[in-house]
Amino acid sequence: MKKIAVSLVLAASLGLAACSGAEEATTEATDATAEATTEAADAAVEGAEVATDAAATATDAAADATAKAGEMTEAAPAGEAEAKAGEMADAAKEAAK
Repeated sequence: MKKIAVSLVLAASLGLAACSGAEEATTEATDATAEATTEAADAAVEGAEVATDAAATATDAAADATAKAGEMTEAAPAGEAEAKAGEMADAAKEAAK
């Protein structure tokens, strides 16, 4: 009878130890998942900021090109129009970089 009681106590102790280890592993997995989710969200925000900056740069370049086109239409002599067209093309190249 004593051997059975010792065996039951030993089995209960082993079961408790196994459950405690599983809880710790679950907690670590949950923490790792939360950290990975946070890092992914941060990367998405950084990507959105870069895209916004690129869009702002493109908008500024388009506004500059529009202004130069307006200047070009005001230019009467053909030589001056060609010079303005060259400036506009150079500005577009710079904006595309």
